[in-house]
Amino acid sequence: MIEFGHSTHVGLRREHNEDTYYADANLGLWLVADGMGGHEHGEVASALARDTLVREVGKGAGLIPAIQLADEEIIRHSTRRSEALPMGTTIAALRVNDRDFEVAWVGDSRVYIWNNGLKQLSQDHSYVQELIDQGAITSEQARSHPHRNVVTQALGVTDPQSMRIGSAKGQLSPGMQLLLCSDGLTEEVTDASIAAVLARSELSAQECVDHLVLAALDQGGADNVTVILVRSR
Repeated sequence: MIEFGHSTHVGLRREHNEDTYYADANLGLWLVADGMGGHEHGEVASALARDTLVREVGKGAGLIPAIQLADEEIIRHSTRRSEALPMGTTIAALRVNDRDFEVAWVGDSRVYIWNNGLKQLSQDHSYVQELIDQGAITSEQARSHPHRNVVTQALGVTDPQSMRIGSAKGQLSPGMQLLLCSDGLTEEVTDASIAAVLARSELSAQECVDHLVLAALDQGGADNVTVILVRSR
């Protein structure tokens, strides 16, 4: 049995919400997409990604081919527009089939797993993550790095031939939780604080989500924030 909660908030400093999400236990699909390119660009890109994944997964496609098609769809849409501004989106998606799950991601929207402790399943496609991997900076230094918002992969921006879609698979066990979020959460709230919320078994999945969104707003809410929590019973 699956229990889930979901929420999105424009944040305290933005006029528009370029995040999009989808949550459907019947389809077994949950996703967060964080659009880039400004109003009417980022919103369109993230919505195109969502709609493409819903359509393709509904046809029986896996997450990786569905994300590849979403990339091509956004690029096609971009080339039909006269504006010079690029538009793109990150994606973090979860597919559940019985007890099996698959996650896939592009960009810096994240997937975490809770299994008596919090672990980040995804790895950011970002400039600061590359610096961390090289040993040039620490994870703590990355939180305040001036280029921490620069992504190295994004749907609609990265050429389909160069796209590196991250993915992981596993099996759900009772009590396991999977968290999908845009960087509006992780820019403001530490992993330790996220873990403290998910550890509260007396809270419903929706209550956990609401606590996390409020925590991001309490810390400044500089960006749109979107959170989905999927819990296995």
